[in-house]
Formats: sequence, C-alpha cells, structure tokens
Amino acid sequence: MNQTRFLANQFMVAMPQLADPNFFHTVSLICEHNETGAMGIVINRPLEISLADVLDHMEIELIDSNVSRLMVYAGGPVETERGFVIHDASDSWNSSLHISETLAVTTSRDILEAIARGEGPKRSLVALGYAGWAAGQLEEEIVQNAWLSTPVEDTILFDTDFEKRWEAAAALVGVNVHLLSNETGHA
Repeated sequence: MNQTRFLANQFMVAMPQLADPNFFHTVSLICEHNETGAMGIVINRPLEISLADVLDHMEIELIDSNVSRLMVYAGGPVETERGFVIHDASDSWNSSLHISETLAVTTSRDILEAIARGEGPKRSLVALGYAGWAAGQLEEEIVQNAWLSTPVEDTILFDTDFEKRWEAAAALVGVNVHLLSNETGHA
C-alpha cells in the first residue's frame, strides 16, 4: 500500500500577510503531516540562549567547545520547553522521526549528549517547541494564501544565515517575497 506523505519534508514559507506573531516571516520545516494534522519546526527564529545554556540546564557536560556558540531556535508555540534536533539522517538515535531519506528529527537526550562530546550528527539545528496544525488546518491556511509550500533544501536549513532563510526558501520556487503584497484576494 502506498502511503501518502502529504506535506512532510516541505518548507512552509509564511506569506507577508500572515500577521500571527508566532509565524510572521518564518520558515517551518514540516516533519510530519497526515490525516490527523501536521507538525513542523520553525527554522529561522533564534532564541537568546545558546546550546551550551540548554546543555547546562540539562546537566549534560559540554566537552566540545565549538558547541557553546550554536544557536537554539524557537521551533513554535507548542510545548516550548521540549527540545527537537533536526539533523542529517546518517546516524541512529533513541527517538527519531525520519522526515526523508536524508533528514530526521530527534527528541531524545542521547543526541544532545553526543553533540556535547563532538560526536553528534555532522549538521544539526536545535529548537525548543514546535508548530502544530489540526486535521485540515494547514491545508485551509494554504488555500487562504497564508503559506507557500516549497521543497526542502538542506543548504537553507543548515548553511544559510537564519535571517536569509525566509527569502531563500521562497526563492526555491521562484518567489521574491519582497515583491508580494500584504493584501490577499482571489481572482
């Protein structure tokens, strides 16, 4: 049986008219989407804390000093105390969801311990909280022109400066967000 992945492994780029402060000018990576709803993580809203702060709070010893400068992102307004690590899917961790063949999200402590030792995934992004949509809600928001769906590009996720991710994700489908109107309408 062929299972549809819906919008999993897509970026949801907030359109300029999306005024919700949780999502204004954001890019969300959709990690899971099915008939019961969707779950995503905002990838361009850094918090004022570092990964070193998170590790210290969790009493995980920081061995790799390069980790101390890594940013932590506000992944969304739901369960803001819960951590998520988006990473390349080359290794196996205790609690991972594979988004694609090359990308996964993990919520278990073991990945953070490995990152602290310098033994974690080659590329990762750490977020606190997530974005959640009820069944049909994300689809309705797309119909209302709140979101632009684009394919995921790992370089935007891991290599592009966070302040450029919104524009870069929209550009994947040829859209310049600065040329879009804040007004919505239907022809």
